[in-house]
Amino acid sequence: MAAVDWFAQAEVAEPAPVPRRRPPRTARRPAAPVRSRRRLARRRVRGNIVWMILFALLLSGVVAINVAVLRAHVAVSRLDGQRAQLKAQNQALASRLSAASSAPRIEEAAHRLGLVQAPAVDTSYLDLAPGRP
Repeated sequence: MAAVDWFAQAEVAEPAPVPRRRPPRTARRPAAPVRSRRRLARRRVRGNIVWMILFALLLSGVVAINVAVLRAHVAVSRLDGQRAQLKAQNQALASRLSAASSAPRIEEAAHRLGLVQAPAVDTSYLDLAPGRP
């Protein structure tokens, strides 16, 4: 490493160039009058109000759709309950029908009416097919 000479004259950099200033524009826009500023502020407020109303309408539409879906869900749940109840009733009726048409019950009803079963010896079969002797 080379030794640094603190007492030697330092190199001086050239001064930075001074930025040029632009000449003032001659056709400058006049300052907006107070009335136009108020109109602009009112227009902005009205625009914000319009956006708030649109968002409120959108939100109320979403809520209305959710309520309609909830009502439909409640109706479907009620119908499911009715369907389950009807299935249970159908099963109970099928059970009662099976019990009513059982062989022992029919035999008992026939005996009450005085009917008896024919003996197997007296049973014969008749062939009703045409063309057979």
